[in-house]
Amino acid sequence: MTDRSRRSDAVRNQANLLDAAARVFVRAGVDAPVRAVAAEAGVGVGTVYRHFPTRADLVLAVYRHQVEACAEAGPRLLADTPTPEGALRAWIGLFVDFLVTKHGLPVAMHGDAAGTDALHRYFVDRLVPVCTELLSAARAAVAGAGGRDDGAGRADLSGYELLRGVGNLCIGTAADPDFDVDRAVQVYVSGALVGAPR
Repeated sequence: MTDRSRRSDAVRNQANLLDAAARVFVRAGVDAPVRAVAAEAGVGVGTVYRHFPTRADLVLAVYRHQVEACAEAGPRLLADTPTPEGALRAWIGLFVDFLVTKHGLPVAMHGDAAGTDALHRYFVDRLVPVCTELLSAARAAVAGAGGRDDGAGRADLSGYELLRGVGNLCIGTAADPDFDVDRAVQVYVSGALVGAPR
């Protein structure tokens, strides 16, 4: 096996481990035992610790991995989905799923304000441009189909405002079985597409 193929295998194995950890965190939170992550990934506990010596290392790596996956999905959805609006709605659905793993992050950071701030900036820098591109394409398609005016006299949400609003809708939803967050988010997206009177 060549060095390049070994590196490729190592990257793939780490990505599989991070995907497994994300699934466990969704089900059981970021305080789930490391052995549960190892079992989900089909590896030994020692393998998890070899890649991520502390729980915080693992949670942060999952967070960054999920941000990257979400960011990379945007252009792909825009290219592969029949309509830009469909691409935006599908991407927002992925973003909502991502937020489930993000909500436990502050606990895992153990009060590391500087680290949390740096991750927030990373999150904004990676995801806001993707959201903005999808939102702009979807608005243009809706306008072209006669679904709204040319924007005169309308107030539009920015990509950042859309993500911030979706994030706020997701807070505390696990404890409220009467709140359908996916439905609420899609209604919010509909409003973002048509804007509001100034």
